[in-house]
Amino acid sequence: MGLREQKKVRTRQHIADTAWALIADNGFARVTVAEIARVAGVAEATVFNYFATKEDLFFFRLDERGKQLVQGVVDRPEGESVVAAYRRLLSAQGGLVQQLDDGDPHALDRLRTVNRVIAESPALQGREQISLTRTAELLAAALGGSDAEERLTARVVAHALVAVQRALVQQVREAVLADEIPPGLADRLQRSAVDAFGILERGVGAYGAGHA
Repeated sequence: MGLREQKKVRTRQHIADTAWALIADNGFARVTVAEIARVAGVAEATVFNYFATKEDLFFFRLDERGKQLVQGVVDRPEGESVVAAYRRLLSAQGGLVQQLDDGDPHALDRLRTVNRVIAESPALQGREQISLTRTAELLAAALGGSDAEERLTARVVAHALVAVQRALVQQVREAVLADEIPPGLADRLQRSAVDAFGILERGVGAYGAGHA
């Protein structure tokens, strides 16, 4: 990557980080693109050169994490399954939940603000699902396959893995919105991830078979 491209990557990351921090501290509706540009030290037009919408700014981190997850699965050690790799990589991305457990004094307020902002905005909820679906499709493409059957299997596996990610996100959001945030939330989330990915590893063929 040349110096010009490196500068573009840094600028894009800086704008996104600035936007996320402002929105996390103040709420989505209260932050304008003009304010993001001012705090980031760039022109408003520059922001739109990198991001089509404010929703894209807000979910830049989620989009990038999705790409990192996919690349991590592609680069997994020999002998490690796709499920195990995705679980390992997802667990390593602590984010605000891990910051909360680590004692960051601002993490709880930001966790509440971010999740309430998303819960109150159908547009943001939709954009969040788009990001997760893109991750699933990128993963399916990376897993590939030489024929239609193999590609279908890759897509089913990819979407199942991202479904676990969706469920964990929702688990945190429900706890935050209900103000029922337990001590050691990150550790609890890790255990939930182990349980959830364990379901995929065992298979779901018998799920619900004993229901009366």
